[in-house]
Amino acid sequence: MQSDPHILRAFDRDLEAVQALVLRMGTLVEEALLSAARGLRDRDIALAQQVRQGDAAVDALEEQINQECARVIALRAPTASDLRTVLTVMKVASNLERCGDYAKNLAKRSTVLNQSPPIGDSAASVYRMATAVQQQLKDALDAYLRRDAELAAAVRLRDQEIDQIYSALFREILTHMMEDPRHITGCMHLHFIAKNIERVGDHATGIAEQVIYLVTGTLPADQRPKGDTTAFETGA
Repeated sequence: MQSDPHILRAFDRDLEAVQALVLRMGTLVEEALLSAARGLRDRDIALAQQVRQGDAAVDALEEQINQECARVIALRAPTASDLRTVLTVMKVASNLERCGDYAKNLAKRSTVLNQSPPIGDSAASVYRMATAVQQQLKDALDAYLRRDAELAAAVRLRDQEIDQIYSALFREILTHMMEDPRHITGCMHLHFIAKNIERVGDHATGIAEQVIYLVTGTLPADQRPKGDTTAFETGA
């Protein structure tokens, strides 16, 4: 049993240090997502390259967080509730690492797209979607920091809104493909970019669900509401 007050204080200090790493990681990922989308909107290849290079820092933070969590478990022998906190930290970091990967992929495709003429206002639409997802991710991390299950539940419900934005953008991209077959290759890149952003929203929702688990001890029993209608539009 973890009852020694010295051990408890040491655990709290360790946890605060790890959570600071998580928040730094979250800030980097949010910035990467918006910068990658801005690089596409503004046709800024240098900014997209900066995002690609910055992904190494996100990966390094996840590795550091996992190492620190393993050390805390080995040295502090946390109780069940404290162990749940440590495991949640690791899962949040894992979700953020995947978000960073999607931002890097977005930047890669932006670099390719920026070498061709723009396709309507699609780049601006992508940026608006990225902004909405970045806010969702920020709110999920705020819920984690504040241990706010109500905010986490609200973030989880917003996954449907992100899906609807993605569906609208998909229809916009599809229209460009049908109107001018020369845009097909560029539109395929745009579609993958939109899908990457939608996946970041899924991971933000995953973080929100981990917050609910951390606070209540149980994961949400109901399935997430979905607003992605693209499967029906393509006959998939």
